[in-house]
Amino acid sequence: MSAPSDQIADIKTEHPSCSKQHAALVFRSTTKIDKESQMEVAAVRPYIIDLGSSNGTTLNGEPLPPKRYVELLNKDTLRFGCSSREYTLLDAS
Repeated sequence: MSAPSDQIADIKTEHPSCSKQHAALVFRSTTKIDKESQMEVAAVRPYIIDLGSSNGTTLNGEPLPPKRYVELLNKDTLRFGCSSREYTLLDAS
């Protein structure tokens, strides 16, 4: 028996057009080349994945492909289903 979605979700959209488990925000450890030093630098970056929801997820007004990870950048805006609420990613550094 699986846990109810309200025990799984950290952010609840509570909109009728949003699926019980609509999307997932995950953090991945990545490496990138620093432009100045040309050295490899490790970083933890946020990614979003639409979990095959019925009404989709948009990133900066564009629909996300279902079941594909997309890297999020500072000030990116997400919208879930037909909800009018927007969620903006702000870099804390």
